[in-house]
Amino acid sequence: MNKYPEKCCSDNTLNQLVGNVVPARETKIALSPDERLDIRKILDGLENYHSPRRPWHWREESNEPRKIGDFTYYETSKPLEQSVPLPGSRGFGFIDPQPDCVITTEIASGRFEDDVRRMRMAAWHGADHIMVIRTAGQSHIDSLLEGTTQGIGGIPVTRKQCRATRRALDLIEDEVGRPINFHSYVSGVAGPDIAVMFVEEGVSGVHQDPQYNVLYRNINMLRSYVDACESKAIIAYGGQLQIDGAHNANATAMEAWKVMPELMVQHAINTIFSVKCGIKPENIALSSVPPTAPPAPCMRLDLPYAVALRDFFRDYKIRAQQNTKYMESETREATVTHTLNMVISRLTSADIQSTITPDEGRNVPWHYFNVNACNTARQSLAGLDGVRQMLEVKRDGPLGERVREIKESAVLFMEEIIETGGYYSAVEQGFFVDSAEYPERRGDGIARQVDGGIGNDSLYLRANDYFAPVCVHFGNNNIPPQFECASEAIGGDTFQDPSKIQFIDELDENDNVNVRIEEKRKYYDHPNLIRPEVEFLADGVIVLTMMLACDKRHAEVAALAIGEKMALADCEVIHSQVMHPSEGTYIEMKGKVGFDIDLEKLELPEIIETLSEKEIRADIHARPMTIVAATVGEDEHSVGLKEIIDIKHGGIEGFGIKYHYLGTSCPIDKLVDSAIETHADAILISTIISHNNIHYDNMQKLANTCIEKGVRDQLILIAGGTQVVHETAVESGMDAGFGRGSSGIDVASFLVNKRREMQGE
Repeated sequence: MNKYPEKCCSDNTLNQLVGNVVPARETKIALSPDERLDIRKILDGLENYHSPRRPWHWREESNEPRKIGDFTYYETSKPLEQSVPLPGSRGFGFIDPQPDCVITTEIASGRFEDDVRRMRMAAWHGADHIMVIRTAGQSHIDSLLEGTTQGIGGIPVTRKQCRATRRALDLIEDEVGRPINFHSYVSGVAGPDIAVMFVEEGVSGVHQDPQYNVLYRNINMLRSYVDACESKAIIAYGGQLQIDGAHNANATAMEAWKVMPELMVQHAINTIFSVKCGIKPENIALSSVPPTAPPAPCMRLDLPYAVALRDFFRDYKIRAQQNTKYMESETREATVTHTLNMVISRLTSADIQSTITPDEGRNVPWHYFNVNACNTARQSLAGLDGVRQMLEVKRDGPLGERVREIKESAVLFMEEIIETGGYYSAVEQGFFVDSAEYPERRGDGIARQVDGGIGNDSLYLRANDYFAPVCVHFGNNNIPPQFECASEAIGGDTFQDPSKIQFIDELDENDNVNVRIEEKRKYYDHPNLIRPEVEFLADGVIVLTMMLACDKRHAEVAALAIGEKMALADCEVIHSQVMHPSEGTYIEMKGKVGFDIDLEKLELPEIIETLSEKEIRADIHARPMTIVAATVGEDEHSVGLKEIIDIKHGGIEGFGIKYHYLGTSCPIDKLVDSAIETHADAILISTIISHNNIHYDNMQKLANTCIEKGVRDQLILIAGGTQVVHETAVESGMDAGFGRGSSGIDVASFLVNKRREMQGE
């Protein structure tokens, strides 16, 4: 096999063919952070929209130290122009360091109009590799539907879906300030057709693995590899990143930690085959999945495999993905495994970090789980920044020995394939996905016949004068001498002249985007109307969590009964976890509500403007202020209160306010008496403990005590704590309540304003 050139026409010839006009990307539509993406604008004029060809994009400005806030980072990339920082960034000036590796989010809602909204959310949380995957059933569709059989949003892809998604991503990347890679699958017997369409529509990353077709879709071996040659030539032309599917052996093997040598062999076959078909090594990525997960001793098993993989394939990119084989319905468990996987990613320099959504075990792809997965990657990778400067993978000892064993077994595995007659013979004999540790075999591997499977007997030898009038083609192409390149015979093909692309609109009268938009028209026309959602626009789904004091079997049925009494429709238990066989079961349940909320009719709480530091200090200097403060009830948590009052935490002391701190678990009477004795202006109480609403009971007790002692009109009463709500605190007798995220300046500003109000100013 010979490498195929990127293009067979010179620039002059190409310009002559298409009149030197290639449709440019339109810029008429722009997204506003304050407005929801309207799919109708994306669909308007879609038949005439052509995104430019999109080669794969790696993150920029990555291999250089970068000062972000108070810290220097060593493994970050160019920051986003607009993003949502991690919640914990509040304590660090809302910094948002972007890791140096590409971050994947996988979308599979089944409706591309909702997919693009989720993509936008994910991009604001750091994702720049949008991988649209299929449902399980989609993997078994092998015929042509509207040109391809691939999955965008979990259904057979149409050009319309693909183009609409790319158009939306073009706008999203303008909004966040970073190119977005769009990815799907070039597989099945329609692989070459799919590859053509993806290049035409600006798809920049693809899965293409003939072994996946053979082993997991039972496509004839010869047909799979012939199709792959053509597909890979097209992928090479498009500058797309190709990711293989060798990791499926890990996800399907009975005991995945025993197939590591086979995975090495699959990667080796895939990579050299792709190079021979013309794909540059830097555009080839290995899909790497750790063989195990906790409670197995995963780091001891998975790290040697990752090190061996990096040793063997230094010229190629590594895409690290969590192993879905071990995912159950608990999102916490999946997130812990995801985080441990990223320790390995950092130590072995993964180039792409896939973020399998933590609800994968439930098969419920929801908006916020995509965002949660992206945030897990951002948080973990930021926390691990520079770890390789401090730690070194120890090559001598158990790790080095295991790495050597894996690599030696892989070499022996490859030699046996050659000795047995080559790859096809090895597949026929069931070498692959055998659950024994090589060189042993159990005989339960996946076996295929060279003359069997889908597409058998569908290959035909090209005639000696075979001629295909396209600019990208694999193998012999007898171009007539009067043409400089093959496509000149037809005045340029679709790669050169996008106006020749045939755009096919919806074919299904009952299930198409226009019908779905019409069903939800009121939410498009009136964005002020909302309904809870987790997957589709206004799908009405809410999730309830509950603890029931009974065994699991009864708890699951009881939860459904509770949902019925709450008038929820379509209730379903999505996770149950035994706390104790008889003491209790934790339940997560979803259900649907049938009502809307009109945002215009909501009574929003007043936004209290914070005074400037200068104005607060001037007021306190002119009229000194004293407060007493303590935690109340039986609450020993004083950290939050200290942050509000201490000068070193930016507390009210820094504005000149004097305070008397009475400690923790302070009796209410003692607080009030102290305020009277010190002639204080205010009492500040902190209460973290909130079971049985004891925090509001203590607030009411403080207010009543001040009334009994005749000093309520003289004192400003303020309560704070993570579970404190301002409105409820006021109902409980306080002048104000400050919850999570409040700071010293917020409290100081309120104190100054309230004193002015009390003095009639």
